[in-house]
Amino acid sequence: MAGGRSEWERRQAAQRREAERQAREAARLAKENERERQRLYLEKQQAATELKTAKVAKRIEDLDQILGNALRVRPLAFDQMRAVATTKPFDPGRLGVAERPPDWAQYAPAPPSTVSKIFGGQARYERGLQEARGRFESAVAHHQKREEQRLRDLSAARTAHDRQMATINDKVAADNAQLDRLRAEFDNGQPEAVEWFTARVLERSVYPKGFPRLYQVAYRPENHDLVVEFELPPQSAIPDVRGYKYVKARDSIDPVPRPQAEVKQRYAKLLASVALRTLYEIFTATPGNLVEAIVFNGRLNTIDQATGKKVRPHLLSVQAERAAFEELVLADVNPVACLKRLNALVSPNPYDLEAIEPFIAFDLKRFRFSEDMDVVAGLDSRRDLLKLSPTEFEHLVRELFIAMGAEAWTTIPSKDGGVDAVATSRNLFFGGVCLIQAKRWAGLVGLDAVHALTGVMADHNATTGVLVTTSWFGRASEQFAQRNRITLINGAELKHLIKQHLDIDVIPGTTPPRSARASDNTQSGRPGPGV
Repeated sequence: MAGGRSEWERRQAAQRREAERQAREAARLAKENERERQRLYLEKQQAATELKTAKVAKRIEDLDQILGNALRVRPLAFDQMRAVATTKPFDPGRLGVAERPPDWAQYAPAPPSTVSKIFGGQARYERGLQEARGRFESAVAHHQKREEQRLRDLSAARTAHDRQMATINDKVAADNAQLDRLRAEFDNGQPEAVEWFTARVLERSVYPKGFPRLYQVAYRPENHDLVVEFELPPQSAIPDVRGYKYVKARDSIDPVPRPQAEVKQRYAKLLASVALRTLYEIFTATPGNLVEAIVFNGRLNTIDQATGKKVRPHLLSVQAERAAFEELVLADVNPVACLKRLNALVSPNPYDLEAIEPFIAFDLKRFRFSEDMDVVAGLDSRRDLLKLSPTEFEHLVRELFIAMGAEAWTTIPSKDGGVDAVATSRNLFFGGVCLIQAKRWAGLVGLDAVHALTGVMADHNATTGVLVTTSWFGRASEQFAQRNRITLINGAELKHLIKQHLDIDVIPGTTPPRSARASDNTQSGRPGPGV
């Protein structure tokens, strides 16, 4: 028994050793599996971190290429917008395949053998032959009906296809005819056609995801320039992180903040790039005889954090002449420095929504002179500003500015037949003492008249001036006025203001010429009758 117990003990010991070995092996495998799981998890987290960082880098790259990408795109032209008919040949399908006619061989009975003829097979054959002919003739008749129906269906399908193709061709022809009419009006400088084409240029421009695509365009044929009101991208367009890092201790993917100074710098660059890109796209797509200058006003649709109300501050305004703009090498410019060279008005703190006053107020410029104004003036019951007496005109202008907020009105002698007055108001235009000069003229108010107003302002210690006319101004006058705190109001705007503040419909004055550029270097306009 001692020997038996010893053998049993040996077996037990061996089993225990094997169990311990298996346990150690299992523990070793478990540790290896855990290390592998942790390695794979870390790789997954690191890959996720790198992917998020790469997305930020790609966004920054896209923003940096806002201007450069536009330089590689062929300018839009009318020929590119011509419609092309996407016609296709007629496919009859199964209708184009004729059904095989019945085959008599499949109906004819087999002729009787010699033996069969002896036992009446010939008679049976004759009866079978007659029945087969009947079935065959019936099959032929049905086949003929089906074939006639197929041909009718084939003809109907072909007619429907031809009608569909004709509709497509007619639509393409009509679209191209409309495009040709727009092109002719565009070449002739018709404002609506120029604005339509410019909108197509802006609509075609591709921006990164999340950029607003709102804009308005006004063409002023008397100045050969465009006014563009453009919705700027929000501050959130600039990523507020530089990238991401994985923190193993917390098992967390943490953002790496982008310095606020860099965010503001990049936002200023982005706005400048958008402005230059828009100017480039329009200038390259339009001829110089139609568009000599562009006024770009960039504004932002946002929320005022102080009031919680929606606001749309102007952050950028630039008035670019084609000749100066075409000298720029846009592929190599610093956008912010380039705008400065173009004498743009740029918010000193665009990221903080510090607004600027644009070169041209877009809403008023939408009120143009109508082409038939001179023709209908004599038949219209409204007051014609050019036919008012000097006293009547002065009284109307005085009423208007008092309605607009003037608190005092003192008329001073005018040497050129215009209405000169000193008005004071805390809200009128720029506030303070304002000198108002109104010219009831029938032609262009030239730059010399705007220059003269600055002298009158100095004589009367006026902080600002307003020059209002029944006619229009040239672009050089607008630029000079912007630099010297002078507000210009042309005849179309005057009509709008009188209607808005006095609820009186008037005929403002004459139509600016379209046949030639109404520049400030041409002869100035003449006073209206009675002045």
